[in-house]
Amino acid sequence: MNIKITYNWLLEYLETDADPYELQKYLSLCGPSVEKVDKVGDDYVLDIEVTSNRVDMASVFGIAQEAQAILPQFGVKSKLKQNPLQDLRFGGQEVGNKTHKLNIQIEDPKLCSRFTALVLSGVTIRQAPDLIRRRLRMCGIKTISNVIDISNYLMLSLGQPTHIFDYDKIGKKKMILRQSRRGEKITTLDGKEITLPGGDIVIEDGEGELIDLCGIMGGLGSSVTQKTKNILLFVQTYDKQSVRRTSQLTGQRTVAAAYFEKGLDEERVEPALTYGVSLLKKYAAASVSSQLYDIYPAPYKERNISIAVNNIQSLMGVKIGKGEIVKILEDLGFSVKSVQDKLTVTPPTWRRGDIQIKEDLVEEVARIFGYHNLPIKLQVPAYVKGSQEMDRMFEIQKNIKSLLKRLGLHELMNYSMVSKEMIEGMNLELKHHLKLSNPISNELLYMRTSLLPSLVRNIKENQGKRDQLKFFEIAKVYYPQKNDLPKEIYKVAIVTNSSFSDLKGIAEALLRELNISGYGVRKSKVHVFSKSEVVDFIVDGGVIGSVGKLKTELQYRNGLKSVLYLASFDLLSLIQYARTFSKFQPINPYAVIKEDLTMPIKIYADFVKRAKNISLYLQRVELVDSFKDKKTVRLFFTSTKRNLTGKEVQAELKKIKNLT
Repeated sequence: MNIKITYNWLLEYLETDADPYELQKYLSLCGPSVEKVDKVGDDYVLDIEVTSNRVDMASVFGIAQEAQAILPQFGVKSKLKQNPLQDLRFGGQEVGNKTHKLNIQIEDPKLCSRFTALVLSGVTIRQAPDLIRRRLRMCGIKTISNVIDISNYLMLSLGQPTHIFDYDKIGKKKMILRQSRRGEKITTLDGKEITLPGGDIVIEDGEGELIDLCGIMGGLGSSVTQKTKNILLFVQTYDKQSVRRTSQLTGQRTVAAAYFEKGLDEERVEPALTYGVSLLKKYAAASVSSQLYDIYPAPYKERNISIAVNNIQSLMGVKIGKGEIVKILEDLGFSVKSVQDKLTVTPPTWRRGDIQIKEDLVEEVARIFGYHNLPIKLQVPAYVKGSQEMDRMFEIQKNIKSLLKRLGLHELMNYSMVSKEMIEGMNLELKHHLKLSNPISNELLYMRTSLLPSLVRNIKENQGKRDQLKFFEIAKVYYPQKNDLPKEIYKVAIVTNSSFSDLKGIAEALLRELNISGYGVRKSKVHVFSKSEVVDFIVDGGVIGSVGKLKTELQYRNGLKSVLYLASFDLLSLIQYARTFSKFQPINPYAVIKEDLTMPIKIYADFVKRAKNISLYLQRVELVDSFKDKKTVRLFFTSTKRNLTGKEVQAELKKIKNLT
């Protein structure tokens, strides 16, 4: 996530000599990436990227904490002026005159790990001070009123979202925090009516109305208006998975959700509430009029991690001193106790999520010390020789990909799962496919037994981008096996919208590239192909692949239809018959005579086979052109013993003409 803060705002928490551009340089080297610095008036706006596991940095104070540890590594003065996480506490004392009460019920403590609330009365709704409004606007947040602006100001200051209700609009002054029921509806502050999927964290008032979609956005019915006099300041932490799920299913992506779904520190709730009270007293003339409600069923318990200094030095590869290690950790908020070479480190509450083992501590020390300062030693890893079979497979795959790309085809990588519609659209049988028991989508429901359905879909999705589309994929297919994992087989598949002859030519070029000689072609009976245009490629009597025209035309969304041509080869068969070098043939010293012949030819492969059988001098045949049922072929005649005469060639040509 990205946040925006201002330089002058940061200086309220941090004493430093670094200017905004030095902050950008040094923080980006060792911590959060400052992507941009913009000068706005007498201030600067810092656009900062915060990694998902470090939501504690997503605030002005969070960046100040990081800067305190990072800047001294570059010889720049840096020290926290104040620490609101320590200073802003109620200290367990009762507050307020208790004239306003609240009935709170939490049905499942797992939904809300800490719930705090406080009623303030005598509120005056007006504009927030210029400083708060200006800072919020510079950080991309719309200003509304002093009360709402203070809530947003708290979030950016300390990284803890808060919410403020109109206390008088809460039915029977009751709040029931529970999971929503499927189909329940709530109208949020932005005026949208949302139908809830069920299992969402919500707050219901005493009259059955939903007043808060927790962690995402409050309800419109309990919102603060110009007439509001009494407010409820509400600060809490929620189950992050629940907030994330609701945000995704409802499409409500809010700044608050971006915080809550990453998991917030319960110990930051009280400082945020305390700071909020002080701002509301100062800028909204509010006074506390209830007890402090603080429901915290499982308070945080400290956990220690032990590590030796030489262990840190060994993993980092540098001789960093114990004193420097301790200073780095303490500047980051860790508590460190040292006994000789051993350190006992207590992570701060806001780092409980990502500091679990001693290697995490080493990573923190290395990060602040500077990865750019670590020695670069290139170590050649030990060579592990793979099996000859795997080496050969990779080599053949590389050759196939290289050839097909040279021929103008584009390589694709599809999911190994396909939908029911894709299978049935190719006239394949569902019973031969392995169905997933817990699919993430109906589009990924079955393990594929062919690469062709995915490639056909690829053609459809790329319709209109160019006239001629040619794709290929090399991947596994999966055949179910009883009481066992599926059998995995590598396939090579090609799809084009050009012509049968074009695709057959590509297939023959592939076999020539792999030096597979002695292959033949015969009429195929693959049921997904048209009977008129389909052939099998045969080697040693076995089928290694098929090429054909798809039986059904592809229907596009705009009503247009397209004829597709598909090829599928078994990769292991190609590997079995492939040769590193082509079969040696001595150079024929005698002349080759070429003759062109145009005649009706129904099945080209059969014609070539019969022509070679009937003519002893026919060396090879090339297809030159075709029109309807007639084809023009080029015939190459030669002898390995002598030069042929024109009369002999004409005699051979006559025998071939008689084949029709």
